[in-house]
Amino acid sequence: MHGAPARFVEAVEVKETHEGCTVWEGAVKVFALTGHPSGATRAYAWSYPTEGKKRRFIAILGLSPVDDAATAVRTAILAQVREADRAKN
Repeated sequence: MHGAPARFVEAVEVKETHEGCTVWEGAVKVFALTGHPSGATRAYAWSYPTEGKKRRFIAILGLSPVDDAATAVRTAILAQVREADRAKN
C-alpha cells in the first residue's frame, strides 16, 4: 500500500477506549519495511467493516510519533475525527 517491500512481523491486539467506551478493538498487523522513501522501517495496518460487506483498510507508516500499533490506531482515529469536523464546517 505504501510502495515499499514489506514483511509481516506480527499481529498486535489493540483496544482503544475513550471515556470508558471502546472506540476500536482488533488486530493490527505490523510490517517491516525496506527502502521506503520516508525512511520508515515499520507500517501498521488493519481493517474494519463499513457498509454491508465492505471494509475500510487503514495503513499507517511508523514515523514519529507513531512507534507502535496502539499509537497508529490513535493517530488514525484522530485523523478521522478531524476530517469529520472539517466536513461539518
